[in-house]
Amino acid sequence: MSSDQAGLSAAMSPFGLFAPAMEYMVDAAQRTVLFWDVMRQRGNQYREHLAQSAPHVLEYEVELIIDGRSLKRPVNYALVRIVPPAGVEIDPLRRPFVVVDPRAGHGPGIGGFKADSEIGVAFKAGHPCYFIGFLPDPMPGQTIEDIARAEAVFLKKVIALHPDAEGKPCVIGNCQAGWAVMMLAAVRPELFGPLIIAGSPLSYWAGVRGKNPMRYSGGLLGGSWLTALASDLGHGKFDGAGLVQNFENQNPANTLWTKPYNLYSKIDTEAPRYLGFERWWGGHVNLNAEEIQFIVDQLFVGNNLAAGRIQTSDGTTIDLRNIRSPIVVFCSKGDNITPPQQALGWILDLYESVDDIRSYGQTIVYTIHESVGHLGIFVSGGVAKKEHSEFSNNIDLIEMLPPGVYEAVLERKTEVANPHLVTGDWVMRCEARTLDDIRALGGNDAADERRFATAARISETNLEFYRAFAQPVVRALVTSPLAEWMQQMHPLRLQYELFSNANPMMAAIGVMADQVRNNRKPVTPDNPFIALQENFSRQTVAALDAWRDVSEAVAERTFLTVYGSPTLQAAAGIDPSSTRPLRRVGKNPLHRELLDKRIAELKSRIPAGGLREAVVRGLLYAGMARASVDERGFEAVRRIRKAHADMPLSEFKTMVREQFYILLIDTEAALAAIPSMLPADTKTRRKAFDLIKEVMSARGELSAEDKERLLRLARLFELPEESSGVRSLAVVPTQSKAS
Repeated sequence: MSSDQAGLSAAMSPFGLFAPAMEYMVDAAQRTVLFWDVMRQRGNQYREHLAQSAPHVLEYEVELIIDGRSLKRPVNYALVRIVPPAGVEIDPLRRPFVVVDPRAGHGPGIGGFKADSEIGVAFKAGHPCYFIGFLPDPMPGQTIEDIARAEAVFLKKVIALHPDAEGKPCVIGNCQAGWAVMMLAAVRPELFGPLIIAGSPLSYWAGVRGKNPMRYSGGLLGGSWLTALASDLGHGKFDGAGLVQNFENQNPANTLWTKPYNLYSKIDTEAPRYLGFERWWGGHVNLNAEEIQFIVDQLFVGNNLAAGRIQTSDGTTIDLRNIRSPIVVFCSKGDNITPPQQALGWILDLYESVDDIRSYGQTIVYTIHESVGHLGIFVSGGVAKKEHSEFSNNIDLIEMLPPGVYEAVLERKTEVANPHLVTGDWVMRCEARTLDDIRALGGNDAADERRFATAARISETNLEFYRAFAQPVVRALVTSPLAEWMQQMHPLRLQYELFSNANPMMAAIGVMADQVRNNRKPVTPDNPFIALQENFSRQTVAALDAWRDVSEAVAERTFLTVYGSPTLQAAAGIDPSSTRPLRRVGKNPLHRELLDKRIAELKSRIPAGGLREAVVRGLLYAGMARASVDERGFEAVRRIRKAHADMPLSEFKTMVREQFYILLIDTEAALAAIPSMLPADTKTRRKAFDLIKEVMSARGELSAEDKERLLRLARLFELPEESSGVRSLAVVPTQSKAS
């Protein structure tokens, strides 16, 4: 048939040239009915979820270990053991993982709501898993400190349940839970193994101009008096739906258009994923007035955590430098809730240099994702299978790292040498960094610091005015039934209720949706109206993004102008001409004294030790030129340790750190002592040196400097250069060394 005949045939069809339009109209009408049916299902799901006694979204069977309501200071938190699913084998010697979910408006369970999750990848690596969750309503009078005490009890129980594990529990703190576990670890460091802090703000004023507008909110709203008002309107409780609404306001295009449009445009396949996420997103929880006021005053507005200005009820100062466990910080450039500056800025507040970090025995590892959003850090399957999987597989490597700052760099397993030494699909390499690398991410100048400090002072003043003049009136007027009614009328809660079966007008939607499914006629992908629809969607997103950008620019300019006023700063007690850092934490004189004693002790131990200490010292020296630690080298060390030694991992870690410090204090004296630490037997020395070569070669070819260091070690091990085997090792070109 010719093209003219085809065109004539099309024109004579029932709808002729209007056929694509009619096809699209039928499809659009059907999609509309199915869309509203999903909204109906979402509303019903919301009601069923909140009706549960302990609502959560965990996809695993759980076993209650401790109910926080039974503690001396009762809290609405609980510790549960995650029951391994069929086919998952747990290694009883591997350290347990404890996932703590954020109480930031949503219910618990996001850390394990599917197989590709933090809990799922920890199970895959053979770790026992526990979960700390919470109920929708707090216990009367519970505080943030009460929750910390309860979590300490939980961790003590986990430790007791795994006496043979090679290390204390690895604790994952998501978002708001991150700062909570950091505070506890600063007070009770003996309870923690490595900490993984995912998407958690710790330095709340930090950020860069033109981005991260949430940090201006406290100042623009006049401080935390609105938080107190919201709690009083809730009759002593703060509705978590308000926090969720703040999240949604950060991305109006996604909230108002992209999320519903994505469901509408993919209605035949998208409903299960959408409903699964909405089960968590709509599971709003409450906080006590005391809890939310502490969070806003001390953290969001006051920024007192990294500044060391928070104290417990017994007067103990919470100093994050007291944490003795490695800290893994996972953040993303695409996260507008917790940008990298807020996730990492506390390092600059607490420490002056990497040597300062080492003086506290602290190990900090960070990794920055290029694009994933805030929620993706916890819920993305791709992130779970990559970053979280590597953290789980290499948690012992992280704990073994010498003190300092490192960036975790991930490479595909297929692109590296010796892939048989790699557990997962990626290879993790921890590269040494300095504080300049953190500063390069951007941050505030002294003028910005003064602005935020002024906003914090104004917040304190406004809160006092509210408490003195308005709070008594509000509390007298708001009764418990009125507070409950206002909570039910919250727009976010109402949108679920209105489109559920509780609304009689939604009854017909289910019947219509069944008819549509039985007669579904989806539009063909090449229909021209689909292209028009997609183009309209893109324009809508662009318009909403432009609105957001303008709003954020106005908000930033307003904040900078108002709180940059020298008059206002002086009135708030902030010196407008000050250029000194306002957040630098002072040092305890006792720390210098203890450090000097420790250095003297380590110097006295330079000649101490035997073959194992000499091998570890030699290996550390040989690898120092690389300024990085690769998981392949660590896996080689792990296999050697299991095959040739019975030293527990904790003792091995202590020995590695001690030898690292000895090399750091006096490299030449430490190397000169190696011959006296070795046995006289040449065969044993050669075998020990071969172990060092094996570990150094695990990541592939050596650099020229690597070989020079190995040759020096061969001389210290009193092995002839020609028989050491070093000269025969392949050398990677200098420009490729970083890879």
